[in-house]
Amino acid sequence: MTGALVVLGVLAAPAAAAPSVPTQLNAADVALLNGVRLAGLWEMPAGQMAAEKGDSARVREIGREIANQHVELDELVTVAANRLGATIPADPTAQQQGWLKEMQNAKGVQFDLIFVARLRAAHGKIFPVIGAVRSATRNPVIRKLADDANRFVLNHMKLLESTGLVEYGRLPPAAMPPAEDLSAMGLASANAGNGPPVSPLVLWSLLIGTLALGGLATFRLMRR
Repeated sequence: MTGALVVLGVLAAPAAAAPSVPTQLNAADVALLNGVRLAGLWEMPAGQMAAEKGDSARVREIGREIANQHVELDELVTVAANRLGATIPADPTAQQQGWLKEMQNAKGVQFDLIFVARLRAAHGKIFPVIGAVRSATRNPVIRKLADDANRFVLNHMKLLESTGLVEYGRLPPAAMPPAEDLSAMGLASANAGNGPPVSPLVLWSLLIGTLALGGLATFRLMRR
């Protein structure tokens, strides 16, 4: 009888609550969510375009692979945003839409060169941002997203490089941030809570600035 009462007492006890996911996000966390989402919004159609009109079989193959992988990554960032109650972009930026239009107007080998150059430059710029957020974020959902994004971006860079069309000597130099209060693009400071908070505008200005440098270098490459 006593044993039965013990069992009933255990069954009647309330279940332990699942650990809650912190939803408070800082500027760096938001920048990663938006950056990963925006990457998928233009790289998915870019990859699909390459799969259809790429001049070489290799470009068509990796275009299809990158598009498919961005479908998976886009699902991961959407799930993360929903868990955190965050709003993420629904459309590519004007610059990204311009890159897509540039690819639509290109044909043959010129398309392959533009596709590889644009995507390789973009991946090279977002890669260190992911690492900076991963190293300092306090949010487990963002940390997991950074892990996933890092894996996809690194793989995409290797795929693009496998075409033999990446001209490493003409890649834009790494954008080194100021050594004082904006080290690691201000992301580590924003997460550590040392000094004044870094606004999303500052972070996005830094990110867009580095992407613009990559775009300018690629444009010059295409003109040569």
